[in-house]
Amino acid sequence: MLIKYKNSYRKIAMGLLSFMPSERDFKQLQQTIKTYEEDPDWQLYLWKRDEDCIGLIGIKLNEQTFTVHHAAISPSFRNEGLGHLMIESVRELQEPLAMCSTHKTKDFLEKCWEKQVPF
Repeated sequence: MLIKYKNSYRKIAMGLLSFMPSERDFKQLQQTIKTYEEDPDWQLYLWKRDEDCIGLIGIKLNEQTFTVHHAAISPSFRNEGLGHLMIESVRELQEPLAMCSTHKTKDFLEKCWEKQVPF
């Protein structure tokens, strides 16, 4: 289930974000979280299964599009189709905006669409 980020999830979100190579530096990671907390155009969502947050997706809203800037899944839960579920859920949430990727998230998004799972 996709849930909107709130400050009480800060440590969990930072842990999940750290799986992205561009977010391994602690100062960069803190700046990224600060951006999601302070700028309303930057929105962070966590994927929750049972009681655990096991993935996240971060987007930036524009007038006609939203861009996926961050996407990560805990290594223990990879290759289960969860990436596709996260992407599809955020896409539905942001309709009618078109989804875009960055060079950092392009491969992840393409892999997610290859592993589509039924809803």
